[in-house]
Amino acid sequence: MRKKEAHILIVDDDEDILFSARVWLKKFFSEVSCLSQPAKVLKFIVEHQIDAVVLDMNFRKGFESGQDGLYWMNEIKTLEPQLPVILMTAYGEVELAIEGLKKGASDFILKPWNNEKLYASVNLAVDLSRKNKKLSQWENINQKSNQYQLESHSPKMQEILEQIKKVSPTDANVLLLGENGTGKYVLAESIHEQSDRKNEPFVHIDLGSISENLFEAELFGYKKGAFTDAHQDYAGKIENTQNGTVFLDEIGNLPLQLQTKLLSLIQNRKLSRIGETKERMLDVRFIFATNENLKKAVAENRFRQDLYYRINTVEVNIPALRERQEDITLLATYFLDRYKQKYHKPNLELSENLVSQLKNYPWPGNIRELDHCIERSVILSNDKILQLLMPQLEEQESTITNLNIEDMEEVLIKKALKKHQGNISLAAEDLGLSRAALYRRMEKFGL
Repeated sequence: MRKKEAHILIVDDDEDILFSARVWLKKFFSEVSCLSQPAKVLKFIVEHQIDAVVLDMNFRKGFESGQDGLYWMNEIKTLEPQLPVILMTAYGEVELAIEGLKKGASDFILKPWNNEKLYASVNLAVDLSRKNKKLSQWENINQKSNQYQLESHSPKMQEILEQIKKVSPTDANVLLLGENGTGKYVLAESIHEQSDRKNEPFVHIDLGSISENLFEAELFGYKKGAFTDAHQDYAGKIENTQNGTVFLDEIGNLPLQLQTKLLSLIQNRKLSRIGETKERMLDVRFIFATNENLKKAVAENRFRQDLYYRINTVEVNIPALRERQEDITLLATYFLDRYKQKYHKPNLELSENLVSQLKNYPWPGNIRELDHCIERSVILSNDKILQLLMPQLEEQESTITNLNIEDMEEVLIKKALKKHQGNISLAAEDLGLSRAALYRRMEKFGL
């Protein structure tokens, strides 16, 4: 049985439970992560693409009302309303689990669980998650069609946007070059939305995230019986994009033997699944992207020269964020407006001092790093003052040599209390603790 491409998050304070659930679910899903502290769950969801959460209902010894689970489920749903949450509970808490279903949980599992039931519940949640994402995309399609606009104050980027405007209505192959995080996906989507294919599928295939032994099956599909786990016919990602746009990201990762097959497909517009001789006519537009130097890869015989010339009919070199400083304020304001709305903090603003901090940082992770920086800052700020969590400050914290957990806990509590001038509620919120939990720790450390 081939694993489903999905990322499952399990949250439970019992390490044995985490281990058992992860071992079982890893048989069916490509990625399974575990957290023993619920306070870390929101940050984890922000930083990863999660398809389903399995959440315990009790996290404190002696407090087994299940309210902890309902609280964290509500926090997750506030952050990601469409993300399915499966509650885990003991037999005696079934009524509370049913209350959880009424409040938005997709299902609940009784401990000790039946493995088949756990798999079935998570699998259904993953399918539900994907259905919700597709519905959300279709709801937004009319807003994007015919008005997909990108802005820039940078002369370099203005030239690129004009170039994209010219090439979008054609079917020319486009190669987007640039560092990670420079916006290659956004530009690829912009090309699609400004083309005659805008109402057809736009499929992003990240070749860097597909294991090498699955490349051919994922891209080209296979016939039933073609190999051991091929229990049914499977149309690959490229075939499923018929009439639309295929965005092959990290094209430099494609193995040489598949480069030959891709070259043939681009030239002849015909596709054969693994295990069959039948050729299927293909009508798609290709966009490619990489952060690798393909000319160097060609010289080192890691990338076919004929494929390189075939994919770069139009080549677009995207500048790093440090090379387009004129856009830092524009982008930061855009991200701030998005996350103010998402996290219900309408009063947050960028001061001149904060803008200066943003401009003085080199942004090695480019726009993606700026995006994550603004989102983290909004999440961890109070409702009135934006506390900018700059990467260089996080690096300074990471150089602390004393790794004693209790000592670090005391330092963080002192910082939070100082930052909020002794306001317990704000300090607790910043630390991801309840007021009662913060009081207990203050008493413990004599603060």
